[in-house]
Amino acid sequence: MSRYVDAVRTPKSLTADEQRRLLAVTGERRDGFRDHVLFSLAIGTGLREHEILALDVGDVFEGQRARRRVTLRVFKGVTDDSQPQEVLLPDALRAKLDKYLAGRRRDGETITATTPLFMSRNGNRLSARQVRELFARWQERAGFERRLSFHALRHTACSNLYRATRDIRMTQRFARHASILSTAIYTHPSDDEFARRVAGLEC
Repeated sequence: MSRYVDAVRTPKSLTADEQRRLLAVTGERRDGFRDHVLFSLAIGTGLREHEILALDVGDVFEGQRARRRVTLRVFKGVTDDSQPQEVLLPDALRAKLDKYLAGRRRDGETITATTPLFMSRNGNRLSARQVRELFARWQERAGFERRLSFHALRHTACSNLYRATRDIRMTQRFARHASILSTAIYTHPSDDEFARRVAGLEC
């Protein structure tokens, strides 16, 4: 595995400061709260773009409250004989989801189990193109000095869990990787971590 790890570059993920700024700028404005919840969902679960966009309200909510466990209907590599995949929702994320759905109901929106979780301003399910445009716009508003793809949020989620636990098996389960070799990329130090360690060297 070591040769595989050495050959793979560290995945592009948000720094702790970028993550804080992204969630702050989207969370402080009412018109940004949908996007705040969407980005929080990506960072809190490691879900891929197409997995998030396929979610309906009934997948995530039981009555008025967000579920703790969400079973995915759409996920990477799905076939007729695929085993269901499940993700756990952090408590902070569930609270945001509850607030988000309550706000949509307060605005007079008719919500059913098959209503898309994330909808565009014109009432359609958000598309991948729209999400990528939104993410680029919010990065600019947050003052990012570089531009990242939406997939960087998944890398951020997996990197955050590995750095918090140093447990590659737990990270593999979180990322829903079939092979632990795919998870090994998250064992690389982040640029921030590398810079801190080098700065503290005795010489």
